[in-house]
Amino acid sequence: ILVDFVSLERDEAPHFGPLLTDPANRRAYYCNFHIVASFFCIAFLIGGPFFVNMQRFLHPDIVAEYNYVFLWDEDLGEGLEISQPALDMAKSEVHHQITARGRKGYVHRRIYKSRGGGRCYENSTAPPCTGWVEMMAPVFSRAAWRCVWHMIQNDLIHAWGLDKKLGYCAQGDRSKNIGVVDSEYIVHLGIPTLGGFSENKIRRRSYAELIMFQKRWKRAVAAADCWNDPYPETEKE
Repeated sequence: ILVDFVSLERDEAPHFGPLLTDPANRRAYYCNFHIVASFFCIAFLIGGPFFVNMQRFLHPDIVAEYNYVFLWDEDLGEGLEISQPALDMAKSEVHHQITARGRKGYVHRRIYKSRGGGRCYENSTAPPCTGWVEMMAPVFSRAAWRCVWHMIQNDLIHAWGLDKKLGYCAQGDRSKNIGVVDSEYIVHLGIPTLGGFSENKIRRRSYAELIMFQKRWKRAVAAADCWNDPYPETEKE
């Protein structure tokens, strides 16, 4: 069984219908994910050749109302629960070294940095050295998304701080189940998406939201008497 993910961007909230399903043999179905920004995900359980099935289910007339169709399959053989396409170093605005495309393999899960601030070594276990992706083009398994969905605070529009907590949703060891896919890479232009707001105002608001998120997280952890934090070092941020 091949599992492929297709992200579709559109201007309005989608409706979930039977157009891309195959209920007779239960081989394809929609992910009933809640909408996050302008993206939603369709997951297919499909046996057979990748592009043959894409032709079968993604007829141009069906996807005509969408601006982009993102066909993703390169990470699935790596067993990643949370991933992202790597960034083209030559053309992208790269904020974190771990998101930059590597050229020695299909996927990387950690980085090494021996100079400057935020150093990362072989024994580093915390984000952004390992177990981390940026919230620009994340890809989630169904189980991981169910967890992440509950972490999203709908009054914190920039979601700063959420990226550092994704490891809790990795369905196991975050250093193994989270990775950046080098064989599928994109360009990050770093263009602000919130029109009418200055960059300085957005950054100030983002930092304020980060503090709010961290305070809420700490309160939730303190209230969970029976929960043992698997990553207590993250509270030292």
